[in-house]
This record gives sequence, C-alpha cells and structure tokens, in this order.
Amino acid sequence: MSAREAEVLALLGLRLSNAQMARRLHVSVRTIEGHVSSLLRKYGVAGRGALADLAETVGDGAPLPLGRLAGLPRARTSFIGRAAERDAVLTALRDGRLVTLLGPGGVGKTRLAIVVCEDAGPLFPLGGAFVDLAPVGAGFVAQAAAEALGVSERPQQPLEDTIAERLARGRSLLVLDNCEHVLDAAADFAERILSACPDTTILATGRERLSLPGEQVLHIGPLPLDSDAERLFTERALAADPAAAADPAVVADLCARLDGLPLAIELAAARSAALGASGLLTALGDYLRLLAGGRGPAIRHRSLRAVIGWSHDLLDEEERVLWRRLSAFTGPFDMAAVSAVCDVDPAAGADVLGRLVDKSLVMHLRGPVSRWRMLATIRACAAERLDLSGERAEVRHRHLAWAAATAAALEGTGDGGSGEDFDTVAAELRAALAATPPGPDPVAYRLARSLGRLAHARRFLRESQGHYERAAGHAPTASDAAVAWGGAADCAQVMHDTGRAFELRLRSAAASHAAGDGNAQAIALARAVESAGRFPATFRTEIPHGRLDDLLREAAGAGDPADPVVAAHLACAAAWNAGPCKLAPDPMLGARAVEAARATADPVLISGALDALRTAAATSGRLREAHRLSGERLALLPRMDAGDPYSAPEIDDVHGGACADAVAAGDLPAAVAAAHRLLADDLLGRHPYLPAAKVIPALVLTGDLQEALRYAVTMWDGWRRAGSPPAFGMPAAVHFTSLAHGLLGDREASERWRGRVDAVSGIPNPFRTQISPLACFVDAAIAVHTGDLSDAAGLLERAFQEVPGARHAPYAHAAAVELAVMAGLPEAEERLPEVEADTRENEWAGACLPRIRWRLSGDPAELEASVREWERLGARFEHARTLLLRPDTRPEGVSRPW
Repeated sequence: MSAREAEVLALLGLRLSNAQMARRLHVSVRTIEGHVSSLLRKYGVAGRGALADLAETVGDGAPLPLGRLAGLPRARTSFIGRAAERDAVLTALRDGRLVTLLGPGGVGKTRLAIVVCEDAGPLFPLGGAFVDLAPVGAGFVAQAAAEALGVSERPQQPLEDTIAERLARGRSLLVLDNCEHVLDAAADFAERILSACPDTTILATGRERLSLPGEQVLHIGPLPLDSDAERLFTERALAADPAAAADPAVVADLCARLDGLPLAIELAAARSAALGASGLLTALGDYLRLLAGGRGPAIRHRSLRAVIGWSHDLLDEEERVLWRRLSAFTGPFDMAAVSAVCDVDPAAGADVLGRLVDKSLVMHLRGPVSRWRMLATIRACAAERLDLSGERAEVRHRHLAWAAATAAALEGTGDGGSGEDFDTVAAELRAALAATPPGPDPVAYRLARSLGRLAHARRFLRESQGHYERAAGHAPTASDAAVAWGGAADCAQVMHDTGRAFELRLRSAAASHAAGDGNAQAIALARAVESAGRFPATFRTEIPHGRLDDLLREAAGAGDPADPVVAAHLACAAAWNAGPCKLAPDPMLGARAVEAARATADPVLISGALDALRTAAATSGRLREAHRLSGERLALLPRMDAGDPYSAPEIDDVHGGACADAVAAGDLPAAVAAAHRLLADDLLGRHPYLPAAKVIPALVLTGDLQEALRYAVTMWDGWRRAGSPPAFGMPAAVHFTSLAHGLLGDREASERWRGRVDAVSGIPNPFRTQISPLACFVDAAIAVHTGDLSDAAGLLERAFQEVPGARHAPYAHAAAVELAVMAGLPEAEERLPEVEADTRENEWAGACLPRIRWRLSGDPAELEASVREWERLGARFEHARTLLLRPDTRPEGVSRPW
C-alpha cells in the first residue's frame, strides 16, 4: 500500500466523503476515487463502508498490512524440502474453503503450514490469524482465535459472531493448528466460521480430519530418503557442531531407521555434536532394533517415541526432573513460571533449561521476554515420565498455585490485565483451572475469581460469567460463594441478560444467608429488586410487583439499616419499587437514596440513585432537570472501573441515559457529544445494536440522515443476530429511522420501519405508552416537510393527548402546531402557549417556535431567529429547510413552500 493510499484509508475510517478527502489531501476528487478503487481491489471488499470498518480496526493512522496473519510463528531454522507439498497446499487454499494437513506427530505439519502461510499472502489480502490450539482446552477454541485476531466479545452476541464479523470483510485465512485434542470443538468452530464467512478459508492441521463437508485432506508424510531427510540431518548437525563431518552412508542409514520423521531426525541431530553420526547409529541401535520388520504410521510413531525415550535416557538426573515437570505447562512458559512450578532455583533452572534446548527437547521462543515451550509429542512423553515419577499431584498443585498468583498479579495491574499480557498466559491459566477437580478449593476459587475479572477486562463476557460461576463451585465458604454468585450476576447484567442476573443475585442472597451474613443478603436482594424496577424492558418475563415487595421486605429484615452500604442499597431499591409500575421511581424516595448513596462514596451506588431521580424528572416532564442529572452521572464515570463487572452495567446505563436525555431536552450538541462518548466506550461501543440505537435520534435531529440510516441497518441486523431480545431504547431509534426515510421522501421505507416498533418493544412497560408522542412527531414532521396537510387536524389532536411520562411530547407539540398553522386550522394558534411552555424544557421546540410565529405573522425577524437557533443546535436539515423560506430563496411565482 502506498503512503497516499494509507492516508485515504485512514480518512475513510473517519467516514469522510470523497469531496471531503480531496479537500483534506489537496487533490482532485477523481484522484480520491482512483485510490478508493485501488484499495477495494487490494482488500477484496465490496464497498467503501467495508474499507472504513477495516480502517477503524487498525487505528492511529497505521496502514493495514496486506495478507498479514496475526500470530504466525517466526521460523528459527531453515525449511528443508517439501516443494511438492507446498505447491499442493497453496493450490488447495486457492481453490477450497477448508484444507486439512493430516499426519502423525513429528511429521512437520505445523512447520509446513507456517511456510505456506508466508507464501499465501497475495491470496488473502485481509490476512487472518494463526491459532495454536495445542495449549487450548475444548471450551476455549473461540477465545484462542479471538486472542490471535485481537477481537473481543460484545454483549448479547456470541464471540464466534464477533470473530466472523472480523473475518467476513473479505478474503482471509484462519489457521487452526494442532486440532487433534479438541477435534469436535475445532470442527464446530470451523463450520460456524465457514458458514458465516464466504470469503474465509481455513487451514487446519491434526492427526484426524475435521470431517466437514468440502474438506480437502492432504496427507503429510515423512521426508523422502536419499534427499531431504539427509539434508535436514546434515544442516541440523552442523548447527550443533559446525565442524561436524559424517559419512553419507551412515547418515542415510540413520535417517532410514528414523523413518524420515523430521522431529526424530532433529532430536538425533542435536546429539551429534557429542556422539557423531556413527556414534548416534550405535547408541540408537537398541531402540531402533525394536522397530525392525515393519513400516507405516504406527511404526513411525513408535520410532519417534523411541528417539524421545533414548534422548531422555541420555539426560542427567537434573535434566530428567526438570523435563518431566515442564510437562505441566500446556503452552509457552517463562523462567518465573518454571521456577515456581518445577521447584527450581531460577539460575540453576535457566542452566538446565538451556541444556534441554540444546538437545531439542524444549524450544526457545525469543522475544521481549524469553519464553519456552515443548512440542505436543515431546510433552506427552514427558507427562508419562511425570506420572511414573509419582510427582504428578505435587506438580499440579504448584501449577495451580502459580496460575492463581499470576492471575492475581495481572488483576492488580492498572488495566486489569487486559490485552496482550492476559492473552499470553490465558490458555495456561484456564488449563490450570480446568485440571482442578470439582469441590471446594481455596486456590482454585481465587484463580476462578481472578479469571472472571480478567476475562471481563478482556471483554470475554460469557467466559467471565462462567469463571465466576465456577468460582462459586470451588468456594471454600458460603460467604465466598455469595461473592462469586454476585460477580456472575454483574456479568449477566453487562450482557443485558437481566433475568439471569436477577436469579443469580437470589443465589448470592441464599449463600449469604447460609453464611449468616445478613448485610450481604440484604444487598443482594436489594440489587435484584432494583434491577427489576429499573431495567424491565430487558427481562423476558416480568417480575410481579408483589414478589419484589416480598424480596424487599426480606432484605430490610436481613440487613443492618445502620450500615451505610446496606441503607443505600435498600433506599435505592425502595425508590425503584415504589409502585406497581416499572420505570416509575418515586422522586422523594429517590432523593433519600441519593443522600444515602453519597454517604458511601461509591460512584456506582450514587449513579444508580441519581438515575432514580433522573427518571422521575424525565417522566414528569422536567426534561432539563433529567438532562442535568445525567451530567452529574457522567461526572462520576472517571471514578468507575470499567474493568470491574460491578461497574460495567452502570457505565453502560450512564452513557445511554445521557444520550436519551440530551435528545429529550433538544440539546443536540450535547446529544452528539454523548453519542460520540458512547461509541468510543470500550464495552458499550462494541454492542451489536444498542450503540446504534442510542446514536440514531441525535443523527436524525442534526440532519445526518444517510448516516443515521446506515446505523439503522447495523442496529436491525445486530438485533436480529442477537436473537431479537427485548431492547429498551430501540423503539425510539426505529421511530427516528422512520422519520429519516420520510424526510428523504421514501414513504414506503418509512412505513416499513414504523411497522417494526412493536417487534422491538419487549414486555409491557410504561415506556411503550410514553413513546406514542414520538410516533406523532414523526408523522407531523414528515407532513410539514412534504406539505401533506391532509391529516393536520388529527395529528394536532394526537399531539396533545395526555400521555404521562412522555419525553418526546415537546417535539410532537411543535411539529403538529406548525402543521396546523400551515393548514390554516384556527385551533393551532390556541395551542401556541403550550409550545411556548415547552421551550423551557426542549431546545428543539425553542428553535421551531419562531418559525411557527413567522408562519402566522410573516415577520422576517421571527424567521431569522429560527434560522439562528437551528444553526446553534447544529440541526442542519431544519436549518437548510428554514433558509428556503426566505423570500429571496423562493422560486419565482411560489409564495410559500411547504
């Protein structure tokens, strides 16, 4: 990619038009069009939107490398032979969707895959990832792929879907290496990706086929004798001893006895410096003699095991002990881990580890921090030696203790252990936990809780919840179990699975009761009650008010009201459960909740209490007060830890509430700013549909109609992929999408979107009624701008129907009165004082009012006042349409447009 193309790609990520990019780069629009066309060809994507998505994933203006495979291992040695196999694999990748390299351990499947990937870049311009499954458990194949690709899970969207979105942008390659021990999980994952990503190819390696339709299987055999096998031995022997010289006939005999297996040859060559080729042949004789009389895969596997066994027998005792203990690690490890798990002094361990590397029994992975690993075949043999030694239980315990300490250290870092640090050790930590038998275990409990926090920080949300639930199973006490169930509930809340969160909080309360901790029981019950009253639209089944009353009484009876935290939680739950209607907190109880919450200095508690006041203000028509309270909540965000599941649901709600309140108050600059903050949020910004739902109203009101419609498609598709769950906030977005289509003159699309409102409204709640004035506003606004006066009287009547708690009533009032004035209805002027009253709560109404007065009086000063107000608000569509009302902009012979 050229430097100019990189600049164009970065600007596409900012969603600039060709004309805007041309002005920014001081080139012609035609030049920009040429660069965009070139980028489309290079990356193999269908449109500029896909290029913009790609640019956003890179960030910082960095060019997106063509054909780069994330996680591709760097070769440490030269690659010998396999020319025909390389061509065959490349051809298969060019023509097929799923290619599997099949062969026994040690035959060189992984190394061949790496070399082919280096050659295959032009075939896959969008790159992909190399995923090493050797250290991965069956339940974490998707996480391993996500770690390699650098993607995270989104609430209400399976991780596999996020991975598919990343891979579905164009021609990409996903390598699944070492599938044999997770065969079913790898096959399921591969099938899902192939179904969702028509331009993605998967290259798998293993000892068994994945058995999926369309799979092309290439059998990888040993290196041919009398050529490549001998070359490999000679090169590796010279690497071990540059002065080495061997009789070609001896080398040929040795390679034949080793069946041409690359790993066996490399292990033998590593010993050549000490024994020479002839000495190797003699020393290996007893082992290899057992294999005489047959050939084939089973014999080859036995020959490899023989060489590994022979290599082991040549080790001194210190080397044997460390080698077998290293089998506790499923993947790469550093020196600190070796010292802790293998119970060796770091200096002495480094010396022994170096000797094992020299003998090719351990691989050294160079990087900023030195790490080592064992090949799966060698590790399996070492694990057998560990079992025979009787040390397995002791080493496993040390491995678990190391994992718990490592996870706790990552958890204590400033970023919660997110990113590369966690990805480096995640598979090892998961393996340590998976190896622990069920039942109480304090070390496993600590590891599971830390993994819950770390996975959440890494945005593996379902994994995080699973770790907290597993922690509850390992909890040494009922009190510990209560904490773990509470963490699981927070995770469910983050994913908007509020029904599950409610039940998990009840489990936490039950465990607290068993522990005799009345305060913890009260808090868990109060949080369950609060969630049911505060987030009813995301429950699939409504919780009856009577049950919530009973739970709140139980909470009050269990906890100490003198405890500030208990008192604050009880006060907040009482405010949200003040009556049988959900989303209808009592303002006086809300004020008490805020006072109680401030005494705790907990920003999450304070924000939840402020939300009760804010909701009460909004539903009583005090829109500016609700907007102000949202500002207070925004100011609390820096004190909340986004990496903690306890804070995450509140952070989510603060952003969404700030956006909705700014729109309700007609403060469009604040609405746009809130929308940008929401989209930039680490967690909420990646949600499959909620960010779009929150942003669409602000975009429509500011006149970015086409951009709003792009977000609408994203919202609708994401919501459908998530299983069409109840989605608070989507009905408003659907109405505004209908408005955008109507303003653009597409009546059919406008009606189609209007018909989707009921589908997204969820269980019955007050918001379904409260949003009815928005439907009236949509109809009236479209009628104003299209000049359709046929239903002016009906819309005026609808606009002023009493709807308690309606936040969009000022919009409906202003649009309907303007339409009635245009239609010459005498009752329109009678309603003008109500629009004037609305201006105290809604700035949109304040900008519309002088235009209405101009329509009544013809006073040009009123029209100019409206122009200025629309410009101040950033309402570009309304500003442009109002400018057209000036006499000097009207077409000749037209007295008054629309």
